Amino acid sequence: MTGRRRAAGLAVALFAVLGATAIGARADSQPDPKYFDAVQHATDLLQGAAAPDTGPAVEAEYVLKEGTGASQPEILADLEARPPLYADARARLSALLTSLLQPMAAPDPALAQQRLHDVMSMSRYDALHRPPNLIERFVQWVQDRISQLLHFLFGRAAGAQPPAWWVYAVGVLVVATVVFVLVRASRGRFGRSVEVAPGGPRPPADFFAEADRRAAAGDRVGAIRALCAAVAGTIAGERSWEGSALTVREIFSRAPDSASLRPLLLPFEAAVYGGRDVDDATYRRAAEVAQRFRPQTAAAA
Repeated sequence: MTGRRRAAGLAVALFAVLGATAIGARADSQPDPKYFDAVQHATDLLQGAAAPDTGPAVEAEYVLKEGTGASQPEILADLEARPPLYADARARLSALLTSLLQPMAAPDPALAQQRLHDVMSMSRYDALHRPPNLIERFVQWVQDRISQLLHFLFGRAAGAQPPAWWVYAVGVLVVATVVFVLVRASRGRFGRSVEVAPGGPRPPADFFAEADRRAAAGDRVGAIRALCAAVAGTIAGERSWEGSALTVREIFSRAPDSASLRPLLLPFEAAVYGGRDVDDATYRRAAEVAQRFRPQTAAAA
């Protein structure tokens, strides 16, 4: 955005030097009433305004954007500065009013228009013809939302307001905090449901032994997770726990009597996905369900 303003400033300075090659307008042409009224209104709002009061700057900025769009970036930049650059903004508005009341004329409008076209075709002004890219659009969208938030919180004609960058920084901090909490929570639960052994796929017997150790240590959530891994490995193979895209419920559904696995499956889902604890009675029922898969594991070993 800064590059566009710089290019626009260079273009305006060049047109002022060229004089007769500026925009070809007839001597009896009149300024657009809406445009002129916006400039006049903004000038009136800034009379007597002084920093650090930002109320007149916010109101004048709104009036200018409504009436002149983005055709006066230098004046808008003075009004958006914190503190506002009132003296420079008043000087620019005064010069703009004078040019609107006394439009320049060219002896040969067609020649002036052709020269203007030639100047604007120079490579240095290519940025003026290109539409804003996605990053510039996103930055402008964020700035617009911040401006709307400031107007909503403090009003358009209010007194001193916090600088826009401060509100933006707070917004970024809040979003970053929310993302951090969500990622941390998801990592915790995902890590509890998936454990990849560094040495490759583990046989179901290893998971049964891990379940026994965790249950003895009082870690019933870890133990029921290990039981599910052992049963899943027995049903679908050793790689089913580490590498399969199927859920535990989908793997268990392949068992000949999948309904009998519910006392093991439901506490696992409640503990791993719901963050609930597993009491001793629930774990004992789950261990009994998984027990009938141990002989198969021992035979396979």
